[in-house]
Amino acid sequence: MKVVLVEPEIPFNTGSIGRTCVALELELILIGQLGFSLDSSSVARSGTRYWNFVQISLYESWDEFLQKRSPLIDQLYLFEEDGSKSFYTPIYHPEAYLVFGCESKGLPTSIRENMKDRIFSLPIKNKAVKSLNLANTATAVVYQAMRDYL
Repeated sequence: MKVVLVEPEIPFNTGSIGRTCVALELELILIGQLGFSLDSSSVARSGTRYWNFVQISLYESWDEFLQKRSPLIDQLYLFEEDGSKSFYTPIYHPEAYLVFGCESKGLPTSIRENMKDRIFSLPIKNKAVKSLNLANTATAVVYQAMRDYL
């Protein structure tokens, strides 16, 4: 499995997700404009001493990612707070790409509109909470997706 972040903005979230990727031996794929420098100390601080072990791949755009990786549709799982299906629903493909958008805007509309049936959400019972932290969401999704593979 792979974790995909599209235009992440907050280095601490990316660092924390990177640490989870190291722990579970997952690749971290970063797509588009990043809101920080990968050599910034804040990313490394969030990933602590594990940041050097993160297996990172970079793509300038979603189109470049699709062209170079050629993922099958059933390997793509997108996560948004307004996804129509629960993240508990699918049996995740062993070569899944778990895709998350940036912290302030989520996934771009251009990606979402072509993949409406591949968008999942995590439950939020209290409607006062609009969204969950990206690092927490990604960690919850990764462990749910890997439940049959750990």
